[in-house]
Amino acid sequence: MSLPLFLRSVRTELFKVSCQHAQSLHTGCRLLAAEKALLVKLRKSTGYTFINCKKALETFDNDIKRAEQWLHEQAQKEGWSKANKLGGRKAKEGLIGLFVGDKAAVMVEVNCETDFVARNEKFQQLVKDVAYATLTHHQNKHQDKTGYVKSSMEGDELTKLSVGEGASLAEQVALTIGQLGENMSVKRAVTLDVPADWHIGSYVHGSVAGQTAVAMGRYGALVVFQGGEEGSHELLGHKLGQHIVGESPVSLGNVDDLPCGESETRLLPQNFLQDPSRTVAQFLKGQNARVLDFVRFQCGETIVEGSE
Repeated sequence: MSLPLFLRSVRTELFKVSCQHAQSLHTGCRLLAAEKALLVKLRKSTGYTFINCKKALETFDNDIKRAEQWLHEQAQKEGWSKANKLGGRKAKEGLIGLFVGDKAAVMVEVNCETDFVARNEKFQQLVKDVAYATLTHHQNKHQDKTGYVKSSMEGDELTKLSVGEGASLAEQVALTIGQLGENMSVKRAVTLDVPADWHIGSYVHGSVAGQTAVAMGRYGALVVFQGGEEGSHELLGHKLGQHIVGESPVSLGNVDDLPCGESETRLLPQNFLQDPSRTVAQFLKGQNARVLDFVRFQCGETIVEGSE
């Protein structure tokens, strides 16, 4: 073979190799793009880190369902581990969560260490989970009862409740601890059921942005009352709840009780917050209404036995 012919042959072979290499790279790019799409999807659905999502997909050969299940299991293990380590740290911050439904309501307190974490969506989701789990448990337990039903729960009793048909609240708390790295606790809850002709008012103070059906803030109040003008029950309940949060009564009192000054702790003889010229009892008389019960929560306060 002559030299020019030999050189042409070499160039042809090099060209073929180059094309095959380029095709291989192009195919690899398509695979990388597909893997990247899976990675983005997994991160969006789970919220876990890029590195952990990548490891999960590699471990289960891009099976996204198995990868997601594995990530949750690992986070749960990490959460329990962190929960055990952080258990001694004080959790005095957090949120009051309050939900009012059809003749039923629930108010809960969930604590964390800092206000920063209290503003996190994952912590707020935990507050919602606690509220809904508590209300569901209460209604299942008291479904055959009529009249006014009020129940309270605290601590370990609450964390044994189930979130839907899945994990317990204890597992949900551990998972959130693992995600956010602070100690957390489910402190207390109160649930109310009222008869058809009674009403439940509510108020939350220091509320967080992006409110949902579960209102959240630093202070909360539920108030049970009768009467009031038709169509104004929600506003009346809001005003009464606002007074209870602002003036911190500890007992109801009687309609004919006389006020005993600035240290008055009975609701009815207190000067009404929105009109200090009248007592709460006088305001209610003008509304043709009467308060039957109330509950006030302040985040981080010490629970006094029998206060709920």
